[in-house]
Amino acid sequence: MNAHSAGSTESTYDGTHGRWQDPQPFLRGVAWLDKGRPVRADPADTMRLPWDTGERATLPIGVRLEFTTAAATAVEIRYRATVPGPTDSLRDLSHLFSLWDRHGVVTEVFTEPAAESVVRIELGGGHGPFTIHPPEAQSPLVLGLRGIGGDLDPAPPAPRWVVHGDSITEGWWSTRPAHGWPAVTGRELGWDTVNLGYAGAARGELATAEQLAGLPADILTLAFGTNCWSRVPFSAPMLYETTRAFLELVRQGHPRTPLLLVSPVLRPDAERTPNRLGATLGALRDAMERAARDRIAAGDERLAVLPGRDVLGPEHLEDGLHPNDAGHRVLGLAVVTAMRRAGFAAG
Repeated sequence: MNAHSAGSTESTYDGTHGRWQDPQPFLRGVAWLDKGRPVRADPADTMRLPWDTGERATLPIGVRLEFTTAAATAVEIRYRATVPGPTDSLRDLSHLFSLWDRHGVVTEVFTEPAAESVVRIELGGGHGPFTIHPPEAQSPLVLGLRGIGGDLDPAPPAPRWVVHGDSITEGWWSTRPAHGWPAVTGRELGWDTVNLGYAGAARGELATAEQLAGLPADILTLAFGTNCWSRVPFSAPMLYETTRAFLELVRQGHPRTPLLLVSPVLRPDAERTPNRLGATLGALRDAMERAARDRIAAGDERLAVLPGRDVLGPEHLEDGLHPNDAGHRVLGLAVVTAMRRAGFAAG
């Protein structure tokens, strides 16, 4: 971590307030660190990425704190966050710390963005494991945490699941970070979810595939393709070959890692509407699925496909594209089922 973490927060107060602890052992969902700050693209390889991917990668989507305790009744978190300006589009977003245990949400604490502040969260009894989802939009940097009334211990390690996709994977239109479909899946399966969803991007960029190949992972999921219909138009043959190349590069770093490809979910305005290269989303979806199945037929036994077309209905879409909370949950549980059917998860 950087100079603002363990060394600068070391302090003891009394028997009630514990010592500030370095947050690094408690952090989950971390792909890379850049000077102590979690980022979602390799900081040594940003020049090859499109601008929109690099911009979204600075947000700590899915990064959280996980811990257990024998006696603490509350936890305090010291953090720094970006303070939105008066015209900032993020100004009206809730600045929310959400505490979960294995049964669901325990409590939520609303605060105001501050250059540096401390938030106190009551644990509500029990020993954990607990998960704290910080607000994501203001990119908070956790400087330290401490137990009130007892010590905190990092939660046990869990299988590391790296999931790459677009704004749907990033969690757009979910009302809480914990409600996005990757969070739903990871919580259900007990996995450490690493969210590499990039809103507006995730168009099969091969530099991203190479970064995924070099990132430690016990399970992988790819869920891109929607932005290949309009944002950067692809033809079906282009997306077929891009998907083949993307899978090949990922497999160079993860030759036997379980890998699930989720093709694009329902998008009513795009299903039968040709883009500028004449491809409907239905045709693009078919191309992705065919590329993956051709690889499976060639011997990739650790690759599986979840066809996305029928996972969600129109009632699950908030804006005709992004799922609402109910849709995110349906999609997350569909991924759980697909993982189990493929033999990638117990149950």
